[in-house]
Amino acid sequence: MIPAAWPRSGKHDTEVVPSASAILDALVEAVVVVDRQARVIHANPAAEQFFDLSAAMLLGRPLSEFLPADSPLFSLLDQVMQTGAAVSENGVTLSSSRLGNRFVALLMAPLQDGGGGGVAISILEQSIARKIDNQMLHRGAARSVGAMGSMLAHEVKNPLSGIRGAAQLLEQSAGDAERELTQLICDETDRIVALVERMEAFADGRPVERSAVNIHQVLGHVRKVAEHGFGRGVRFVEVYDPSLPEVWGNRNQLIQVFLNLAKNACEAVPKEGAEVIFSTAYRQGVRLAVPGTHQRVHLPLVVSVQDNGPGIPEELRENLFDAFVTNKVNGTGLGLALVAKIVNDHGGVVEFQSEPRRTVFNVMLPMRPPMADVTKRSPAP
Repeated sequence: MIPAAWPRSGKHDTEVVPSASAILDALVEAVVVVDRQARVIHANPAAEQFFDLSAAMLLGRPLSEFLPADSPLFSLLDQVMQTGAAVSENGVTLSSSRLGNRFVALLMAPLQDGGGGGVAISILEQSIARKIDNQMLHRGAARSVGAMGSMLAHEVKNPLSGIRGAAQLLEQSAGDAERELTQLICDETDRIVALVERMEAFADGRPVERSAVNIHQVLGHVRKVAEHGFGRGVRFVEVYDPSLPEVWGNRNQLIQVFLNLAKNACEAVPKEGAEVIFSTAYRQGVRLAVPGTHQRVHLPLVVSVQDNGPGIPEELRENLFDAFVTNKVNGTGLGLALVAKIVNDHGGVVEFQSEPRRTVFNVMLPMRPPMADVTKRSPAP
């Protein structure tokens, strides 16, 4: 229980003493206080942000209105109320239509000194740890595909060229029936070469050539390409933060990232009411190392691609960004692997949340550094 007042002594005796609620409101983690009926009797500003609701909307209402009844939070809350002892739990996922899936640590403690049997609940997001884990996994997957791409380019691509040339020579003296077979050989070798060339992109270990990029212009370009191609009939919605700083990245590579995400979204949406939402926001991100350097970048820029499709199958989620993981009939499973590779080359993070009629891919990217830092780096392409 937080004391209602600071100790007073000496010259501080005349200073204004903060109340317990003022102390709670100053905390960066979300804190809600509930009574014996699990009704909210206090919510600090961080809790308002976590639940995306104002204190006026939270106060006096049961937590069950904001979280499903089977949420692990309630079993912990019952334990505290029955035993009168504090509990803590790491790695808890809180899920709801409003929250999505939030990975948190929970600390609950009963109120003393006339607290009426209420409980203080502290909610600390642990998404940073997951983001770091995801980044490491994506880098490992990209390196594996990169090595495979280099090997295939050397061992497969050149012999295929010879096979195609031989088939074309045979075609000149072949009859109609044989000509159909030689054309099949040419078509299949072209298809395999195209696949190998896509994999070669993973083997490019050169540092990313960067400049200041207006991500809204990138998304505008992606939208135009989608509307005139794979996204015909899809309703596109743009929800942008107009004050968003410029991204520090490679424009062409970022176009590739969001083209891949937009194409996946457009292929997932239903025929009726198909909708894809592009959104941007500025949030306090995390600092992560840029591959191949000693730099650490801040990732406050979040670019999201959301669709209203059926959601990602559970069996694909764990390895979604690995190469060759797909449930599409004619898919190669390289699109999201390339997304992860490019984003990680930028020192960023890509993650997703998925449920029926709401799948969101969030790409966290670095903002342009101060001009003093820009001048020290490689010139833009």
